[in-house]
Amino acid sequence: MKDIIFDLGGVLIDWNPRHLYKKIFGSEEEMEWFLSNVCTPQWNTQQDAGRPFAQGLAVAKEKYPKYSPQIDDYFKRWDEMLGGPIKASVAVLKELKEKGYRLYALTNWSAETFPIARAKYDFLNLFDGIVVSGEERLVKPDPAIYARLLKRYELRSSNCVFIDDNAANVSEAAHLGFDAICFNGGENLRTELLRRGLL
Repeated sequence: MKDIIFDLGGVLIDWNPRHLYKKIFGSEEEMEWFLSNVCTPQWNTQQDAGRPFAQGLAVAKEKYPKYSPQIDDYFKRWDEMLGGPIKASVAVLKELKEKGYRLYALTNWSAETFPIARAKYDFLNLFDGIVVSGEERLVKPDPAIYARLLKRYELRSSNCVFIDDNAANVSEAAHLGFDAICFNGGENLRTELLRRGLL
């Protein structure tokens, strides 16, 4: 029986800093400038890789002191970036669990904020194991984090289906021997799993 590995943000959980910052900024243009120049995806990845938020916030505020309150809000109001579960893919996750598949998560997520999501979403309890980048101090698509997942749970990549919405992560998983699916919505995921005879 195949083992199935899910990414979380963008696949099962709608995480997006815009959910918060559209409340903070008066214009979409300023919000997008802030997220492209101040609290950027690359900056956020440093927290996903294990950098403490206190350090990340300090770095951003030193460079952009004018935006200090909005930078602080990235951590202080982080839970407002959660838009809720992605229902169609959570339904697929539950079906897979009912069919008896072993389910794992491999997520790029800060160790400081992941507990907030863990407490909020019961479906995370369906996983047999979760590897969080911030706890490991490694981020996808570094092959070392995939290797850690395989070793920790005694999995073989050739027996794993890997689901992620990030093309680079999917490409690396395929390179490492996983059956990799690029997530493009819950119904598309269902189609891909049906095609493989898993649903």
